[in-house]
Amino acid sequence: MEDYAAKFAEFLEQVATRITSMTVDRVSRGIKVTGLGILVATLGLSALIFLLWALFGALEIPLTTAGAFALLGLLLLGVGGFFWFTRSR
Repeated sequence: MEDYAAKFAEFLEQVATRITSMTVDRVSRGIKVTGLGILVATLGLSALIFLLWALFGALEIPLTTAGAFALLGLLLLGVGGFFWFTRSR
């Protein structure tokens, strides 16, 4: 009788381990990936904003403020146009 009890306990442990690996481990991995994705997106957006700010400051030295805005706007318009025309059809 003890043999059946030990086998049944092992069976329940295997089922619990399998269910845990199919649910909790996947959710844990998804949470980690989502958290890292949010962190990377935040740092990337901050870097882009500071890059544009530095570019504007560098353009403002030889030009006026209006000229820096115009040149930066033209640059961003050109980048947007490039992405618009190279998008997948």
